[in-house]
Amino acid sequence: MGHGVRYIGPDERRARLASRHRLIGPTRASSPEEVAASLVALHGSDPATVYLALGARLTDATRTVQATERALYESRSMVRMHGMRHTVFVFPTDLTAVVHASTGLAVAARERASLLKDMAKAGAPDAAWLKEVEESMLSALALRGQATATELAEDEPRLRERFAYAAGKSYEGVHTVSTRLLRVLGVEGKVVRGRPLGSWTSGQFRWAVAPEHPELDLAQAQSTLLSHWLRTCGPATEADLKWWTGWKVTDVRRALAAIGAREVSLDEGPGHVVAEDVDPVADPAEPWAALLPALDPTAMGWRQRDWYLAPELRPHLFDYSGNVGPTVWWNGRVVGVWAQRPNGEIAWRVLTPGGVGREAETAIGVEAERLRGWVGETRVTPRFRTPVEKELAR
Repeated sequence: MGHGVRYIGPDERRARLASRHRLIGPTRASSPEEVAASLVALHGSDPATVYLALGARLTDATRTVQATERALYESRSMVRMHGMRHTVFVFPTDLTAVVHASTGLAVAARERASLLKDMAKAGAPDAAWLKEVEESMLSALALRGQATATELAEDEPRLRERFAYAAGKSYEGVHTVSTRLLRVLGVEGKVVRGRPLGSWTSGQFRWAVAPEHPELDLAQAQSTLLSHWLRTCGPATEADLKWWTGWKVTDVRRALAAIGAREVSLDEGPGHVVAEDVDPVADPAEPWAALLPALDPTAMGWRQRDWYLAPELRPHLFDYSGNVGPTVWWNGRVVGVWAQRPNGEIAWRVLTPGGVGREAETAIGVEAERLRGWVGETRVTPRFRTPVEKELAR
């Protein structure tokens, strides 16, 4: 350990997680916006994850659906858009410019080039034609406010054009211009997801024109995003930061230097915190339990997870692609799995060898009933299912 470098052990990291991720009673939030600001990003690949992650952190969970829909679709204080690792997240609206500049622009250029290349291989129209269709579609979307791809194709019929993809290969298929173009525009920050066609668990969304935001310098945007994330998730290793952001390691190092991050020592090796976050953090005053959804930002927050998730539990908690399923937490550690049964019951199972004790089981049961109470008649099935979750859900 270098002179003057403070060691932060697993216990303190779990204490930081408890309060900064709003998982203990006194730190729970009064609104979805407060949670989103604290967590920076809520994983949005599974629509239900956003609501379940927020509900776990709200003081009054019964308001989760109403308050989240207001924030996403009325006040637009939160936005569902492409972000890190080419993945859909929900962000606070005031971070959209930062996310777009820091992570979206490089991916966007590749996505558009890929679309034009695929169209050219299939003998489809060229870039000039695509640009004309794009401008027409965006005009139609602005007039409608929100619309599905099908509705936009009524205004701009060229969106229905099809072209072959990967002809002659095992994964060949046929793409429509609307599907691929909307994806490109999403990554470019020109359109965002609007209201779903069904309930809050639906994965079919309308589209809307993205809110206007200033164009930021890449390095400035990366420094801002990294600073926000470290305040919530620090300390973190360089590997954690590279994984979460999806950036090159050179970008991570440049951003760390720009914000004046301080080095600390972790069990995994060197870690980083923002300059004013070196002082010790006390343990929570009370023990705590939480039921977090699949792809929750806490469970998926770091690449190196041994300090809160025992390696022997991973086969039960993750699918084959590395997506975490619903998790049960006790005092900063993942200890089990939960699932919703067809009758609405929230079933859970402790996987930790030797169990967790009566106090923990009682607290977990309270959280299970809290979750069942606000979810009500809605049935939630994770998009990415894990072995034990599927077993419990029967």
